[in-house]
Amino acid sequence: MHRVLLCGVLVVSGCGGHAKNVLTPVADTASQSHKVDMLIATTRSESTVPGEMFTGERARAPNFAEITVSVPPDSSRKVGEVSWPRKLPPDPATDFATLKTDMIDVDAAKAWLSTSVKKTPDGSALVFIHGFNTKFEDSVYRFAQIVRDSGVHSAPILVTWPSRGSLLAYGYDRESTNYTRNALENLFQYLAKDPEVKEVSILAHSMGNWLTLEALRQMAIRNGGLPTKFKNVMLAAPDVDVDVFRSQIVDMGRPHPQFTLFVSRDDKALAVSRRVWGDVARLGSIDPETAPYKEELAEAEIKVIDLTKVKSGDSLNHGKFAESPEIVRLIGARISDGQTLTDNRVGLGDTILAATTGTAAAAGNAAGLILAAPVAIVDADTRDNFSSQVEALGPKVATRSKLLPLCRTASSVNCRK
Repeated sequence: MHRVLLCGVLVVSGCGGHAKNVLTPVADTASQSHKVDMLIATTRSESTVPGEMFTGERARAPNFAEITVSVPPDSSRKVGEVSWPRKLPPDPATDFATLKTDMIDVDAAKAWLSTSVKKTPDGSALVFIHGFNTKFEDSVYRFAQIVRDSGVHSAPILVTWPSRGSLLAYGYDRESTNYTRNALENLFQYLAKDPEVKEVSILAHSMGNWLTLEALRQMAIRNGGLPTKFKNVMLAAPDVDVDVFRSQIVDMGRPHPQFTLFVSRDDKALAVSRRVWGDVARLGSIDPETAPYKEELAEAEIKVIDLTKVKSGDSLNHGKFAESPEIVRLIGARISDGQTLTDNRVGLGDTILAATTGTAAAAGNAAGLILAAPVAIVDADTRDNFSSQVEALGPKVATRSKLLPLCRTASSVNCRK
């Protein structure tokens, strides 16, 4: 009887959610769909799971890939949204779908860049660095949505670092950005030296801003400044200490790229991050009209876009820049003028853990997982995040917290009983 009631709750709460492991290529069956061909540069490890491609774990050396995503016709989806397939294979007429996934070596990546940049009207490249709590497929589809909805014509380059895609892995994700810092600087150095590339724009979200700013800082110190072809750096909901940001900007020197800062004072994810990092304001949640920020931003010639009053389908108000049609078009206009990042599939258990502990710093340890275990049984997103964290912490934790939920997927035996 209890099992029947439990599975009833699971069905109501969405046992399956949207389809997972969506990166298995399908045929292009929708003539009106839009194609986004992107270069992938990643420090993630390759996956052996069909349709996943890369995991949240760290590779010993950077990997490269070329991926083509089909975006449904504008009449079939809302601008600012990723139309995730409910089942596989996806229908390109209504769903985001993967058309090509080719692993390539560094020489092939350079050739892709040269060919793609030549096709742009201004020889430009757009580099996107995603944020915290982002699985590989989430970063791919979100970037495809931004490229399509912004109308940008630059060669799209996705830099994706090892995120485990869970609020329970905040510490691991943070260290993964540091792990990726040199690889990102190497990419920036190559773009700076490639004569085919005339302009570079950078769009970073959340924790990806820390990685971006550190790589730019390293590059500036090493080279005695940043190249003039680096025109725009757009910082969306940056999870960066404001005091650290001040020093990073100084270290980059002048002239520096045009920085555009997207802030939102109701960003709940950054509110949690602030508590984690000693109650120091996070750059993405400041009030840009108050002292000392207003004067400092003006002095550094940093433009600010305040999204506080923009409504969002993101419960954490952390991905507004990607979900608002007006904002993504503004990003496109910014780039063209010469200049949900993530989908935030936050499980109920993740939210409860953050709320009850008052910090995400404890996440990623055995105690935090045990707190979240009961919720993993009834919440699909928590279940996905939970199982990956358990595997990372080893078999002893699995035994202690009884980690195997009765219903893992909608098709499992327990769900059908």
